[in-house]
Amino acid sequence: MITKSLEEYIKTMYLLKQKKHIVRVTDIAEKMNCTKASVNKALKILKQENLVNYETYGKIEITEEGEKLARKVLEAYDIIYLFLTEILKLDIEIAEIESKNIKMSLKDETLNQLAKYVHKELGLYDLNCGYDINNTKCLSCLRTTSRKKNEYF
Repeated sequence: MITKSLEEYIKTMYLLKQKKHIVRVTDIAEKMNCTKASVNKALKILKQENLVNYETYGKIEITEEGEKLARKVLEAYDIIYLFLTEILKLDIEIAEIESKNIKMSLKDETLNQLAKYVHKELGLYDLNCGYDINNTKCLSCLRTTSRKKNEYF
């Protein structure tokens, strides 16, 4: 089972890949404000879970399953961010910090209900179609707001 901490590693790797096309241990450590040893430990576990391909001092590649998980983590962040900014009207800087913190503690069932509420309140579309955060069919719908893309760093 993947912990919330490991989800943050895979999310960071995914975003680095989107920006730089290559992912290095040093880059991950810098973005996550942690040691290279911590990154290597996480990579070992993520490799065992078939979420990354990695050999020590080699190239880090996120598997298809790893990318799916990273997108799920980003979607959860987006749901919470939208709730905080669009519904509670929190300041963007505060919402960014709080989104990361809240996301770490919520279960998928809670996120599913929050997503339905957010979409209903914002009038984006009806999620009573059986929305489930573990199903990637609804990913692009959350990114239809005016929020800038890739503000995660």
